[in-house]
Amino acid sequence: MLNRLMSKRKPPHKGRFRPKPEDGSSPRGGLRAAWIYGRHAVLAAIANHERAISRIVAAPGQAEEVAAALRAKGAPSARPQAETLGRREIDALLPQGAVHQGMAVLAPPLAQQAVEDVCARARPLDGALVLVLDQATDPHNIGAILRSAAAFGAMAVIVQDRNAPEATGALAKAASGALETVPLVVATNLSRALEHLKDAGFWCLGLDGEAPGLIGDADLSGRIALVLGAEGAGLRRLVKEHCDLLVRIPIHPAMESLNLSNAAAVALYEAARRRPGLPDGKR
Repeated sequence: MLNRLMSKRKPPHKGRFRPKPEDGSSPRGGLRAAWIYGRHAVLAAIANHERAISRIVAAPGQAEEVAAALRAKGAPSARPQAETLGRREIDALLPQGAVHQGMAVLAPPLAQQAVEDVCARARPLDGALVLVLDQATDPHNIGAILRSAAAFGAMAVIVQDRNAPEATGALAKAASGALETVPLVVATNLSRALEHLKDAGFWCLGLDGEAPGLIGDADLSGRIALVLGAEGAGLRRLVKEHCDLLVRIPIHPAMESLNLSNAAAVALYEAARRRPGLPDGKR
């Protein structure tokens, strides 16, 4: 087994975290409202007490389902009444080609968490799991990764702010509701973010197609941060150097690499199956 004695981990940093302006985190989109669309994304947004919503629209065939979500036990009370619009009217509100499934909400971004916030929440948890994405820019990929993160019990997904998409629209649709449950943390400096995670007891495993060891042979106990790079480019040098251990996913030689969201799902499963149980208690 690839254990932690084989890694290049440095001793933990001493002292308190740096103040938030230096922690490498920043919000995306400020307070500007944007449309979230698609059945799962919309219903999850309506149910989320942390999500402010200024407008709700639904096609006639979906109006009752939206109304039921607004009436549901435990649903936030401060919600506008849903407007019933034709599908073409909803099309006109959204980006061209948006697959809205007959419902959409207009909402400002969720409150942005910092890397420090993730570290603070993880401190009492022995088995905390987070993902760190280097140079991930595709909203569909990031959304799919959020969905896998929710499925396998990850507590956050951390992305670099450079060229990162806003957490609305296509990203929320691809996340299928997971954007409301898994924080998407935006960091300006991923190397610094990894140092903060190490200070909080995270073991940082980088996924690298050239690594000699396999992820299945690595020690995935305790707090784990899985660090993945964009397809093709992979991890940048400094990010790679800040990982404790580099591992790879074994794939057939006929295929050069996996799509980022597929690689994240495989890595998350590999980490989750070592835990006492999946979030619902099943293996």
